[in-house]
Amino acid sequence: VQLVESGGGLVQPGGSLRLSCAASGFTFSNYDMSWYRQAPGKERELVAGITSVGGYTNGADSVKGRFTISRDNAKNMVYLQMNSLKPEDTAVYYCKGARGLRVYWGQGTQVTVSS
Repeated sequence: VQLVESGGGLVQPGGSLRLSCAASGFTFSNYDMSWYRQAPGKERELVAGITSVGGYTNGADSVKGRFTISRDNAKNMVYLQMNSLKPEDTAVYYCKGARGLRVYWGQGTQVTVSS
């Protein structure tokens, strides 16, 4: 089982990034997928989630209207489109897959928002 995130990097405030998570080793379409983030010294928090049937789970209020999660079951991919980025969005972003008691995490990708 693997979840591999990509697309992180350094971006200026107000900019955009699109994170990708490639899944393998499990039946991706049966799993609820989500993005979490963890900033230094803070707890990991849910950013956004999408269920196996395409329903949405809201995460942090601070990202509403700016971040959008999506999935492509044909490609075993989940995405996080992040717009209007702010310095406080700086964190390691993690992809998570869950089905019942089975939970898988990626290794994370760093997003740094700074001028």
